[in-house]
Amino acid sequence: MANVERRFDAIVIGSGPGGSTAVKELTERGLEVLLLDAGREVREEDFIPPVHKKPAVMGMDLVPRAKAMASGQFRQACRPYFSPASSRFLVNDFEDPYTHPLNHPYLWVRSKLLGGRMHSYGRVLQRMSDVDFHAASLDGYGSDWPISYADLEPWYERVETSVGVYGDADGLVHPPDGSYRGPGFLTRVERDFKEKIEGRWPERKVISWRVQAPFLDRVPPGIADAKQTGRLTIRTEAEVVHITTDDTTGLATGAIFVDRNTRREHRVFADAVVVCASTIESIRLLLNSGSSRHPNGLGNSSGILGHYFMDQTISVGFFDAPRFPGVWDPADNVPADPFYGVPGGILIPRYENLDTEQDAGFKRGISFQGLGGRFPVPDGHGAAFGLGGSGEMLARFDNHVRLSSRKDKWGLPLPFIDLSMGENDRKLLQRTMGVLREMADEAGLRVNFIGSAAGLESPKVWPDFNPLQRAIFKQGIKLSIVLGAAIHETGGARMGNDPAMSVVNGVNQLWDAPNVFVPDAASFVSGSTVGPALTIMALSARSAAFVAEHATDGTLTRPTQAATI
Repeated sequence: MANVERRFDAIVIGSGPGGSTAVKELTERGLEVLLLDAGREVREEDFIPPVHKKPAVMGMDLVPRAKAMASGQFRQACRPYFSPASSRFLVNDFEDPYTHPLNHPYLWVRSKLLGGRMHSYGRVLQRMSDVDFHAASLDGYGSDWPISYADLEPWYERVETSVGVYGDADGLVHPPDGSYRGPGFLTRVERDFKEKIEGRWPERKVISWRVQAPFLDRVPPGIADAKQTGRLTIRTEAEVVHITTDDTTGLATGAIFVDRNTRREHRVFADAVVVCASTIESIRLLLNSGSSRHPNGLGNSSGILGHYFMDQTISVGFFDAPRFPGVWDPADNVPADPFYGVPGGILIPRYENLDTEQDAGFKRGISFQGLGGRFPVPDGHGAAFGLGGSGEMLARFDNHVRLSSRKDKWGLPLPFIDLSMGENDRKLLQRTMGVLREMADEAGLRVNFIGSAAGLESPKVWPDFNPLQRAIFKQGIKLSIVLGAAIHETGGARMGNDPAMSVVNGVNQLWDAPNVFVPDAASFVSGSTVGPALTIMALSARSAAFVAEHATDGTLTRPTQAATI
């Protein structure tokens, strides 16, 4: 029997980009809020700076990957951008398993601790634009979002001001400029790359990353601000297994969670529930929150909950810059962080199919992100250069997340993730690998490898490796660069104006239970080529403000066809 606890104005589930933003908005607007997170509290020892070793050439990280696998991270260790330092923030795959079809491998890189993947992501924060929100109007595929850039622009600015973002005003259509605390930074190697690429292809703008400022107290800024109000209660290691609802009204009444340590069940009550558990976890929780009023899962009267799941198609290239032997430039534009260092690099935003002139041979497009000459290499060795491309996967009904018949140790069904590429997605991968090769050649970079879920661009890899190392790499890369490796999963609880074709409305409010909001990336209608983090934050700020504004006027007890704020 569940242990019954107190009532709150709102419950927020998940403490990453969405949840940390939501609790700030709700508490600062006067609501008493309970934040539930399945992970643990962060600890001071989590942020002991890594030991700096002798500069080395870029490699496969076989030994640290093997150690991570031996510790239980047999999936997390496969991620292409591996770092031993960030592994401590990711889950143990034995404790938190998931399933997928054998012929559709999926790499789910995830975190369970207070702050979520804000402790392990690259801190790149880019705005989406009407190229994304009105994508269907541009190319005739799929659906537009029920919102426009104008709806989110003030919330983007509010979040950027809150967390602190560093970047430049580049004047691009996509992504739009933001509100920056300070400038971006490019190394000598990156500036040379910019000159050569823009000189050959003027439409391919090479710009600086737009990065979040460090939070040295290790608490995401939104949570830190919410704590200051005195209206935030935090419960960590709380595995939420069910959102409870009233069988008469269909409204949410609260949540049931299981303590990960004691396995004791607890029940809490609230007038509103904000689900920011991350895309797959949010879908899983909604599907598992069925009742007599919601027989197929909470928010699933349309039958599309879990469908239209997406990720980005990812291609990765590792290179050397022989014309810059031993060169690396430590950035100084962002305050230093003793654990993470200074984030930064280059972005090549999507430059194709930005308007109704669709002439690229495929729909949507690709953006590129990388870095060059930002960490030490041995004297005389070419500066290290990494560059990857992210293509926008088209939303398709058959790509979905559903509940498995297997359960985890807390009684929650495992997510079954079935994601495959369509013809357009495969075209994007091939195009991305080709562009990586042509840009490397133009910039005078030596190619170590270029690869994607479609395979290696060339069988010739790692010129400095011996035959055994190359053989190990060719096998390992098959586990590494698969769908999911982009770590930008979206969709499954999509927004819309029609309850028959969407799960939430324009302010992320469930059609079937209007006091439940899902403002994380599960609500995305299209996947974009930029990372989802900043848009998650903006949607969460906007939804939370809507909850606070309408907490007492009845709006949270009935679905709204055109909800706005």
